[in-house]
Amino acid sequence: MKLFQRLSIVTLALGCVVVPIDAARAVQDPAAVSPFVIRVPDAALADLRERLARARFPDELDGSGWAYGTNLAYLKSFVAYWRDRFDWRAQERKLNQFEQFTTTIDGLRIHFLHRRSKQPGALPLLILHGWPGSFVEFAKIIGPLTEDAFDVVIPSLPGFGFSDKPRQPGFSATRIAAIEAALMARLGYTRYGVQGGDWGSIIGTRVALDDAPHVAGLHLNMCRAAPPSGTANPNEGLSAADLARLKVIESFQTEETGYSRIQGTKPQTIGYALNDSPVGLAAWIVEKFRTWCDCDGSPENVFTKDELLTNITLYWVTGTAASSARIYYETAHAQPAPATWRVEVPTACASFPKEIIWSPRRWMETRYNLTRWTEMPRGGHFAALEQPELLVADVRAFFRDLRRTPPR
Repeated sequence: MKLFQRLSIVTLALGCVVVPIDAARAVQDPAAVSPFVIRVPDAALADLRERLARARFPDELDGSGWAYGTNLAYLKSFVAYWRDRFDWRAQERKLNQFEQFTTTIDGLRIHFLHRRSKQPGALPLLILHGWPGSFVEFAKIIGPLTEDAFDVVIPSLPGFGFSDKPRQPGFSATRIAAIEAALMARLGYTRYGVQGGDWGSIIGTRVALDDAPHVAGLHLNMCRAAPPSGTANPNEGLSAADLARLKVIESFQTEETGYSRIQGTKPQTIGYALNDSPVGLAAWIVEKFRTWCDCDGSPENVFTKDELLTNITLYWVTGTAASSARIYYETAHAQPAPATWRVEVPTACASFPKEIIWSPRRWMETRYNLTRWTEMPRGGHFAALEQPELLVADVRAFFRDLRRTPPR
């Protein structure tokens, strides 16, 4: 067999990278882009099932529902399905239908999906996830976007999924944004769009600020900006609907952000529990999906168990509960952005009614060159999973004219 035909298998976390070049050459060339295939060892899945079978559940107050956290009856049923019926191998096969790669940037091996459109003149689109999400959130939108002339690039953020876990502090949203911009350059893209929600919105904003000459447009489904400075009344000019929604957001900040305070101050401490107990990890994540979605109190009104568990299992088999949580700490303790920052790249906001982090259009316009604002009829924080058709339609509409805009 000729040298260039040999395949070398390199272990990455609990998956594998399939590298169609000599292994020594890959080590010498960290800028190489190497194909990747998810292949979780059987032993890891057996260990997961054993841990689920030995689960020790806590007690619960009578009639408390979800008020104190994840409901006990729901979690027991959810865990039983995970243990007895969930088929990771089936989900793995589905995910491996997407073209996946790794490359090394800023000392970290970065995992990403990259599907090129067959349409001429396709616009590259960088899609960024957040926490507690992952690249699997976007499985429903990859096909429709590539069919309509987008080259889709979906990285796993550092510390998430099959990307490397940082070993040194300092990987804030700004530093991660530089990694994502470098990834697009490495793939040969000199002009591209950016789409993001959750941390993807924050990181995408930094990409649009710091790599503005190469960014055609920024599309956000989590739209947040501080009130305008220098005004006696920041609520001046807001509608009654805006004010009512701000009250909902204020209540969320009071009652629902304990996770953020923990992960922003002591991510290592919570990481021990989440990395050791799959039941704890499931409770920590599924409660966020329930609270943040437009699902009338039941996550399975909009997500299937398999969708939820594919994402949770990804966190489990990669051991990224702690490393993914650190983005909160790193960003909270990073040098703040200049008080006068403004994104001049054309920006769109897809405003989903149950999004739990939101700012009025007037506030957004002070920080972004806002050229499109869409009030969505339904949907929450996980737009690509909850309402993929609405999200895809808005992305298409926003970038339609920008495709024809010459580079600045």
